[in-house]
Amino acid sequence: MNISESELETYDYDYNSTCDQGASLELPYSVLPVLCYMLFCLGMLGNTTVLWVLLRFIKLKTMTDVCLLNLTLSDLILAVSLPLWAYNSHNLALCKLMTGVYQLGFYSGTLFVTFMSVDRYLAIVHAIAAMQAWTIRCGIIASITIWFISITAAVPQVIFAALEIDPEDNSSYCQPLYPEDRQQFWKMLRNFSENTVGLFVFFPIMIFCYVNILVVLSKSRNSKKDKAVRLIFTIVCVFAVCWVPYNIAVFLQTLQLFDILSICETSKINSAIAFTEIIALSHCCLNPVIYAFVGEKFRKSLSNALSRYLCCRRQSTWTFSYKDTTEKDTSDTPVNSDY
Repeated sequence: MNISESELETYDYDYNSTCDQGASLELPYSVLPVLCYMLFCLGMLGNTTVLWVLLRFIKLKTMTDVCLLNLTLSDLILAVSLPLWAYNSHNLALCKLMTGVYQLGFYSGTLFVTFMSVDRYLAIVHAIAAMQAWTIRCGIIASITIWFISITAAVPQVIFAALEIDPEDNSSYCQPLYPEDRQQFWKMLRNFSENTVGLFVFFPIMIFCYVNILVVLSKSRNSKKDKAVRLIFTIVCVFAVCWVPYNIAVFLQTLQLFDILSICETSKINSAIAFTEIIALSHCCLNPVIYAFVGEKFRKSLSNALSRYLCCRRQSTWTFSYKDTTEKDTSDTPVNSDY
């Protein structure tokens, strides 16, 4: 997955000239950097705030804190890659770095969203068993495993990342360059990996977890039940709106690779992937709001942190002001008759 001037890294197919592409939508290249930088700023602001509060004030006391920390790191990685893609590099090493960072953020983000879903499922549906077995140590082991899987999934794209030179204007783009004899295989494997992570396996797991959570909450007399239901509904809907359209576009392209869809029928997939990928990238900006700012525990920690900061700032300003005033009054007082 990648953003380039013409289209995404993996979606560079030649279409039959008999296909009518007059109505095909194209994402203006001038708009792409603006969107990338905007998402980068929002993602960095939200996720660095969450990271600061987690490490400074919450101190990772529960499994949810561990999940949130890893998801925040994953979103930061994804956000950091955005301005790199907006800048068209002519350096192969930077091209591979950008590809690796992007892929790592994509896979780890989806896996940690699923991890948090499983964590909430165990904490609510199987609360007693989770308290005994679902320890922070288990969370750390699961987090390390997820990072290992994400790195493994990102490695092939880094290996095949290369600079493709456009003969018309002699410009270069960061694109995957697969071996000609196995090109079809690697494209299918890439699409299948993305669909497996984002659509076929982990999204159904999320749905299963939250449906069971809603069933348990519907039987609960907790006064905060309605707020929890709304939060869970928001989590699933936002994830679906952000990632499902992109995964559907990738799945349609896979059908085209299998010759199930004709080239003419899929002539607009490149444009669709470009638009849906931008929507998917916005998820790294929304995660801090969904998982942190909406949570009562995080809001209290953030409020206390800001209160302490503003209080210290006010006290510091008052101290310096008082000191300056005292020094001024002292200097104006004829203490020493020699002056």
